[in-house]
Amino acid sequence: MSDKAFDVVVIGGGPGGYVAAIRSAQLGLNTACIDKRGPLGGTCLNVGCIPSKALLHSSHHFEMAGHDFASHGIKVNKVELDLAAMMARKEKVVEDLTKGIGFLFKKNKVTHFEGTGRILSADTVAVQKDGKEKKLKAKHIVIATGSDSAPLPGVETDEKRIVTSTGALSLPKVPKHLAVIGAGVIGLELGSVWRRLGAKVTVLEYLDRILTPMDSGLAQESQKILKKQGIEFKLGVKVTGAKTTKNDVTLTYEPAKGGKAETLSADVVLVSIGRTPYTEGLGLDAAKIETDEKGRVKIDDHFRTNVKNVYAIGDVVRGAMLAHKAEDEGIAVAEIIAGQSGHVNYDAIPAVVYTWPEIAAVGKTEEELKADNVAYKVGKFPFLANSRARTNADTDGMVKILADKTTDRVLGVHIVGPVAGELIAEACLAIEFGSSAEDIARTCHSHPGFGEAVKEAALAVANRPIHF
Repeated sequence: MSDKAFDVVVIGGGPGGYVAAIRSAQLGLNTACIDKRGPLGGTCLNVGCIPSKALLHSSHHFEMAGHDFASHGIKVNKVELDLAAMMARKEKVVEDLTKGIGFLFKKNKVTHFEGTGRILSADTVAVQKDGKEKKLKAKHIVIATGSDSAPLPGVETDEKRIVTSTGALSLPKVPKHLAVIGAGVIGLELGSVWRRLGAKVTVLEYLDRILTPMDSGLAQESQKILKKQGIEFKLGVKVTGAKTTKNDVTLTYEPAKGGKAETLSADVVLVSIGRTPYTEGLGLDAAKIETDEKGRVKIDDHFRTNVKNVYAIGDVVRGAMLAHKAEDEGIAVAEIIAGQSGHVNYDAIPAVVYTWPEIAAVGKTEEELKADNVAYKVGKFPFLANSRARTNADTDGMVKILADKTTDRVLGVHIVGPVAGELIAEACLAIEFGSSAEDIARTCHSHPGFGEAVKEAALAVANRPIHF
């Protein structure tokens, strides 16, 4: 087929890629987006953020019905799990959202190519599908190929007994015992789903704490709550091997610092030790695009690679592997290509764990401030003293605000508690605009509301909380 010409060709249809494509088209650039999956949305919409949140929400309802309704005066005779229906609802949510991106592409006149994208040169991309290839000419190329589950040596996944997050989202039945390798976001979220549905859950983590690199105080509070819910933790252990039989998997693990090996049997094992940049078949070597020691595409402060007019964003470059970070970069790179001043403030990018209670953070941790010799003040407020949390029986957790000791500028906010993922938006705005803790403290918050806990933590920075 003869070459098709575009102003921008985006490789990857995930949160970074499809947003970059839409924004480019909005700015008047003739734009194409290549994605090999078929349904748009990348890992996030298809086998990541969206299906996991659907299962987290459904399983939360199931647990509430089975354990918490009675305290609200609601009698339920018998609660039964229909796992097939729960999975079908999850799939419908995914289908609707991925179709929605296709609609947005048509609305904004983005050309969608289904297939594998490969960079041939600084202005040419090949699209391969079913053994056929077409070439696209591009004035600008954006790499947005995302990431894949990181493998663990000695533990080979089969998506049946030993699964990645993809397999854990579609188990045909509730495991009797789920072993989770890795105490990060994915492990804790999916571990929470299956624990609520009836599985025994054991989390094995190489480090001596969960949720690295979040604030250690936040992580400790979160672990205490999750342990109370029934999740077991084995910290500071290294998993060295796995033996699979017809009925179970036997993991071998030992202390990370050395010591006697032990074994643990589970009928399903989830490997969730992180993610790695996905560049397979992208043609980086042929195009002479540089990568770093972690396999990430090297970029400058304007998302440009070492090859002129080739850019990269999202999980495939440095920084947190978060969908919303990729989206912000997608908008910024499109605006830069269009001659505008695209910018991302990485200090104001939140991180959220959608367990219950939720865990959310933005800005600096205490460990980072100490390492940088920054003098700071701390304000804390427990949800136990928040009136809305009391009325809803959601009193676990707290808000912690870190502010500069001299200027009172908000440096970091860390929340474990109900709707923490929504409450953190106020903190992001505070950091984006350089607000002080006093600014938050003097902003009127609705009563009764969970947001009052944020206000009280800001008051506590100056040692003057009202309700604690």
